[in-house]
Amino acid sequence: MSTESRVFRPESFGALAYDHRARRLTLLRDPTRVGAAPETLDGVLAAGLSAPVCLSWEWTYGCNLACVHCLSSSGRADARELSTEQLCTVASELAAAGVFYVNVGGGEPMTRPDFFEVLEHTLATGMGVKFSTNGTLLTRAAAARLAALPRLDVQISLDGADAATNDAVRGRGSWRAAGRAMSRLAEAGLTDFKISTVVTRHNAGQLDAYERLAEEHGAVLRVTRLRPSGRGQDSWAVLRPTQEQQRTVHRWLAERPQVLTADSFFHLSALGQALPGLGRCGAGRLVCLIDPIGDVYACPFALHEEFRAGSLLNEGGFLRVWREAELFRRLRAPQPAGACADCPSLSVCGSGCMAAKFFTGLPMDGPDPECVHGHGDTLLASAVPPTGAPDHGRVPRSLLPLVTR
Repeated sequence: MSTESRVFRPESFGALAYDHRARRLTLLRDPTRVGAAPETLDGVLAAGLSAPVCLSWEWTYGCNLACVHCLSSSGRADARELSTEQLCTVASELAAAGVFYVNVGGGEPMTRPDFFEVLEHTLATGMGVKFSTNGTLLTRAAAARLAALPRLDVQISLDGADAATNDAVRGRGSWRAAGRAMSRLAEAGLTDFKISTVVTRHNAGQLDAYERLAEEHGAVLRVTRLRPSGRGQDSWAVLRPTQEQQRTVHRWLAERPQVLTADSFFHLSALGQALPGLGRCGAGRLVCLIDPIGDVYACPFALHEEFRAGSLLNEGGFLRVWREAELFRRLRAPQPAGACADCPSLSVCGSGCMAAKFFTGLPMDGPDPECVHGHGDTLLASAVPPTGAPDHGRVPRSLLPLVTR
């Protein structure tokens, strides 16, 4: 059931409500079920939701850029990628299950010839779509077509407030292309599109400039955390913000609750003031990821066999994976505090990001590698990062020296 912008989904404890316009999720308890359902958010998540609140959905590994921190190591499309018909079928299945919105990415989704066909079908199901693009393929005609669609958020990726900073990470000419795309979206009347940046050692001091850039284009700023996933494993050591920069970013975000963060900085809440958001890892409990060939992963930042829960191409489709996969059952169960058990910050940081720990070789029950108390740095010296992550086209080695400047 839905109103103009608010959508409801029944759950064992009552219902979930999501407001597309306000981007707000609300738990609605049924008073007749008190005592028969979990009373805390952790209890709700442990019991398992009937479907994800949202999920990341990568439509292709194909990309015309080679960003040095790409989570999926994208570059070449995979011959096994889902067809137009399969993608549309999945969209209908997700909508029927009550998924509120999907985060569409890749790779670069606009490299698919059927991009608009699948996008328009997905929106026609009633779900919202948050679509991330590097902007290089966003023509004026495409911008006008996007502006006419309902429940659509367009996010332009930009990792520097100037060309030198951005292009060292995303490739020569990418800053100019992103700027052109932003101008075209603004001209098409698409209000509140997003400028999305990953905070690095080299752009952490540019947040004020990003804020001005968003204001100039009538856009909303979205700031997210750098993860050591995909090609980020190779570049994380030279791109990761310093401890002092982390403190500065925390203060900056705390003063600007209107800046979106995708709840990716909850590890910084250990500095004192909690940032807006869930404040804990939602992998396999609130969110998950579908990759371009139909594999389902627990975490949007962990494309590795260790976090693969199954395939939606198998009998029972996506919902069977979500509701029955052993990996998801384990993640929903109470997690041991491990080395962080005696830390007073555990209740606010939740010991940090699962993907960040895994890809730097730290134990899952240990501290985040960027723990603000420095506990992660102590363990990193002897950590052995895992291998075996998929690679769909390595970054040109000529780009790597640029990010060390």
